[in-house]
Amino acid sequence: MELVKPAFGLIFWMCVSFGIIVFILKKFAWTPILTMIKEREESIENALGAAEKARLEMASLKSSNEKILAEARLERDVILKEAHEIKDSIVNEAKSKATQESDKIISSARETINNEKMAAITELKNQVATLSIEIAEKILKSELSNNDKQKTLVKSMLEDVKLN
Repeated sequence: MELVKPAFGLIFWMCVSFGIIVFILKKFAWTPILTMIKEREESIENALGAAEKARLEMASLKSSNEKILAEARLERDVILKEAHEIKDSIVNEAKSKATQESDKIISSARETINNEKMAAITELKNQVATLSIEIAEKILKSELSNNDKQKTLVKSMLEDVKLN
């Protein structure tokens, strides 16, 4: 039972030795330990403050990045719109030029066709006139080969002239 109930002397010396250790610790170790704990606490607070500051900076950077991205998207949309407008204007200009060129070609072709048609008609008239003169000449030669026929022809022409 001695182990369960310590003696008075043992308790006294344990208290004295505990007091000495507490005094020594207070005199030499307690202040540095508290100082280290305080420094550690301050460094943790500084780290937390820096982390909060970094978080705020990241949030501001994120919002500025989003703003820059939005501006870039708007600029991209504007550039694409301008490119589409330029493309449309070039296509429309090319179409109008092609239409004008086709109209010029068609009018030139019509003019050429009309000129060739008139030339063909004139050539045909000249050939018909030449053939008519040749046929009339041959007919007259064959008809007027003898004198009696010539005289009757002249008389009939003179009668026709008098009637008019």
